[in-house]
Amino acid sequence: MDWKIFITIFASVFLAELGDKTQIATLLFATDKEHPKWIVFLASAAALVAASALAVSAGKLIGDKINPEQISWIAGAGFIAIGVWTILRA
Repeated sequence: MDWKIFITIFASVFLAELGDKTQIATLLFATDKEHPKWIVFLASAAALVAASALAVSAGKLIGDKINPEQISWIAGAGFIAIGVWTILRA
């Protein structure tokens, strides 16, 4: 296993997920006394695994057809567009 790649991907996803709406939703479910905490953990972990599997599958399909450098530019432009849209909405 290439540990450098593993750690890079883990750190990137971990930092990206901190404080986002997924974490906030999980936190809100965990605050409910009616929800067993292990179910909240397992359900949120399974959802992240499923979303990651979808992203990897889509990345494989897209990566076979589009140059990775172009994908980086498209992703960057998408993040900028979302940021501008978010600012203008406020």
